[in-house]
Amino acid sequence: MRKTIFSPVRRVVVKVGSGVISDDRGLDLSMIASVADGICALRRRGYEVVLVSSGAVAAGKGDLGIVGRPRTIPLKQAAAAIGQSRLMRAYKDIFLPADCKVAQVLLTRDDLANRRRYLNARNTLMTLLEHEVLPIINENDTVVVDEIRFGDNDNLSAMVTSLVEASLLVILSDVDGLYDSDPRNNPAAQMIALVEKITPEIEAMAGDSGNSVGTGGMATKVKAAKKAVLCGVGTVIVNGRTPDVLTRVLEGDEIGTFFLPASDRMAAKKHWIAFTKKPRGKLFVDDGAKRALVEMGRSLLPSGINGVEGGFDRGDAVRLCDASGGEFAKGVINYSLSELLRIMGKKTSEIEKVLGYKYGDEIVHRDNLVLKK
Repeated sequence: MRKTIFSPVRRVVVKVGSGVISDDRGLDLSMIASVADGICALRRRGYEVVLVSSGAVAAGKGDLGIVGRPRTIPLKQAAAAIGQSRLMRAYKDIFLPADCKVAQVLLTRDDLANRRRYLNARNTLMTLLEHEVLPIINENDTVVVDEIRFGDNDNLSAMVTSLVEASLLVILSDVDGLYDSDPRNNPAAQMIALVEKITPEIEAMAGDSGNSVGTGGMATKVKAAKKAVLCGVGTVIVNGRTPDVLTRVLEGDEIGTFFLPASDRMAAKKHWIAFTKKPRGKLFVDDGAKRALVEMGRSLLPSGINGVEGGFDRGDAVRLCDASGGEFAKGVINYSLSELLRIMGKKTSEIEKVLGYKYGDEIVHRDNLVLKK
């Protein structure tokens, strides 16, 4: 089955974790070389590859005397500042004999949450691919803070998959795939070869990270797979230390865990709203407005809003919540908080009378709204 599904694939995002290419002593150059060999093999077969690579913090923490995971964000930032250049130098030197040029791309969530910067990042990556340069992407840990963090490179890889419109996401982990229970604690745990739909039960099977160099465990990988499959992209979680792993995956070998792409693919813009654009506030709507949005596919009008929370400007993303506070959607708002406080609960015909102008009848247009799955 995999061979048939993967046959039209031409653009692949490969994410490699710290647990694969580093250890407590720093970078594992032999494993970086193994990953590079796999990527070069795919490129020779005509695939376009984008690499999302962790490892900067692991490469730099030794100079700071850090053992295990950095305890604070400033320590992580300092380790990343030391290690990022080493990581890129390692990739450059290892890819050089294969005549493969590489480019460093450092991103924060802010870069992708802003639509203009999102498109600029996309244009840069597409240009690199057109010129047969391998983009190597990492989160910009040196400047990142909680408000603009992706959280982990698994999450970043899913966003990059949507950004470059890849056909497959391959996550190289330090475990063989998703198990029905933690194999470290249960010798009888069974690996799941195929996930047709990511249900709450599937998400509950994912455990935490078991190493001291990475920030993501299986839970973050399953969340990344969920984001990727919703934009119609299959995802494979596989052991990155398996010989010839990338070639075997693309040949359709039944290794690792394969997450089938969703049949009802989410449009790229709505995927960006759902998973990349960070919400700035909440709107509380009445039951009639919720029914109109969920069951009838309507836009949100001011008359259906009875409460707000947080601060936001026109063009920000907001969470939509029902009367009990439960979030059921996310969308891009057409009015600022100060404007909305003056017009919420009113009819659309009253907007211009109250404000003196009108951007439109809709507070959140249905084209800029995504229902929570």
